[in-house]
Amino acid sequence: MDPLAPLLDLADVAPALSEARDRVDAAMRHRALRRHGGQVAAEASLRAAVASAALEGNVHELDDVRGGTVTDPVVQGALRVAEGVGGLVDLWPRAPRQVLAKLHVLAARGVVPPADLGRLTGGAERVDMLAGLVAGNDRTPPLLLAAVVHAELITLRPFAGPAGVVARAAARLTIISRGLDPRGLVAVEVGHQAREPEYVGSAGAYATGTPDGVRSWLRHYAAAVTVAADEITKIGDEVLATV
Repeated sequence: MDPLAPLLDLADVAPALSEARDRVDAAMRHRALRRHGGQVAAEASLRAAVASAALEGNVHELDDVRGGTVTDPVVQGALRVAEGVGGLVDLWPRAPRQVLAKLHVLAARGVVPPADLGRLTGGAERVDMLAGLVAGNDRTPPLLLAAVVHAELITLRPFAGPAGVVARAAARLTIISRGLDPRGLVAVEVGHQAREPEYVGSAGAYATGTPDGVRSWLRHYAAAVTVAADEITKIGDEVLATV
């Protein structure tokens, strides 16, 4: 049985996640993806990285990052993570602890001492529980699992430095590896940044462990995915306007 199934019984959670998935499915039919899917994916990845760094407090203009003028180590780490996600998709459901360590190495190089890269600073038992939930789990709906992965890691912050970048990347890996977003187009980080006060507040609510707190987070996650789906359409339109 799905261990997270009871969360779908929380008020409005199942409909919100279903609507978000429908919005993603609709965005995946954008005509730009037929011939320019790689270009759309590259731009979505860039925007995800810039948004993820901004959520860590390192805010830079998208065009400046695109132009290569930003040397901020957190931004550079987020870019490395975005580039490295594709190579970790198959490993994530088999060895999640190993992938989390790799994500931290990518995200935190140049930010934390080399000896701390890939090493947990706390929360090992709960990280092990989360890894057990991810490994081989083909029962939990992808968005629900991704939301829980993200919330657990953002609550624990088990790595030094930009642990939020790791949390957001792990959630993105979840929706990619579970087949909801096989091309890596859904930049949920953009949705989190667009609704940042809600993101911060609902993450704090989740950390309380109450049903209302968990519900608040899951509803936020669905809303952020919806924003990300709309971003695919926006990027697709922009790509078509330039070809």
